[in-house]
Amino acid sequence: MEKVTGIGGVFFRARDPQALAAWYRDHLGIDPISESLWTQNAGPTVFTPFDQDTAYFGRPEQQWMINFRVRDLDAMLAQLARSGLAAETRAEWDTPETGRFARIHDPEGNPVELWEPPPAR
Repeated sequence: MEKVTGIGGVFFRARDPQALAAWYRDHLGIDPISESLWTQNAGPTVFTPFDQDTAYFGRPEQQWMINFRVRDLDAMLAQLARSGLAAETRAEWDTPETGRFARIHDPEGNPVELWEPPPAR
């Protein structure tokens, strides 16, 4: 069976696409496609549907949540704090098997999960 080889894009609606693209560029280092294609580092990607009534995403009407891999979660959180962005962390999110997690929200209220995978064994 032929399989997909990775995520080719994430597309979503925004009230102000240019401002939101600038926010992702300025705070998470993702260049808008109009400037260049973003080439990801190799690493794990999780594709998992959740139950319709999950509270994990936040607002009940939230249909998706993006999760970005980061190399150093502490450094990313410090960088975001310097920009005035608060991140939510919870001890129960982090495990030696799954890694470490934090949550922020973009200016339009979309949840953005940051994930530091566990070290390779």
